[in-house]
Amino acid sequence: MRRLDQLLSSLGYCSRREAMAFVKEGRVKQGGVVLKRSDQRVDSALITVDDLPLEAPEGLLAMLHKPVGYACTHSADEGPNIYELLPSHWPDRNPVVTSVGRLDKDTSGLLLMTDIGGLVHRFTSPKAEVEKVYLAELDRELDPQLVEIFAKGDLMLRGEEKPCLPAKLEIVSPKTARLTITEGRYHQVRRMFASQGWHVEKLHRERFGPHELGDLAEGEWRMIPVEQASR
Repeated sequence: MRRLDQLLSSLGYCSRREAMAFVKEGRVKQGGVVLKRSDQRVDSALITVDDLPLEAPEGLLAMLHKPVGYACTHSADEGPNIYELLPSHWPDRNPVVTSVGRLDKDTSGLLLMTDIGGLVHRFTSPKAEVEKVYLAELDRELDPQLVEIFAKGDLMLRGEEKPCLPAKLEIVSPKTARLTITEGRYHQVRRMFASQGWHVEKLHRERFGPHELGDLAEGEWRMIPVEQASR
């Protein structure tokens, strides 16, 4: 049980002061009954605002199809950012909704968004070795020997002290490859190909852990049941 004003504020609906106005206007109900006080303790599962259930009161998880040109930042100084594609009240949630890891501006594809700290750790911890799958378009035809080079687990990147973990490379077409990695080093996919003399011209993430982008349209987002994150 939580205080109503604290609950609405933490979910980004309004400030604690504004919650008083929500109540006076009859916009908040518990089990269908209009509430009279903003400081009373309530069951979040029974609360509605404007006759709609609260959005993910126990924490949210969503996938976003990030387009090229959008930065994974809250700062407006870097041009368009991914939070412009999401509901405007999500940055007002406490904890704030954030991306699980990042994709650079020139990379498109699947981003996971959540306000659950435990999920961020689960998906980004090096020990978890969560698979990330990328489709890469290269500047020239691929050499089949890259499959073995990436799989051996001894590939060194410039400036790194440890080799990359084994990665699975599938050559889809002469200049297109699908790469599965279990790390999240800075610009890792681009740097892996660059270390062997190839330049990545287009990069797209198709899967993050068990979650696949599927038919989600570019720039769109979709909620994921939190319980699916543990599968």
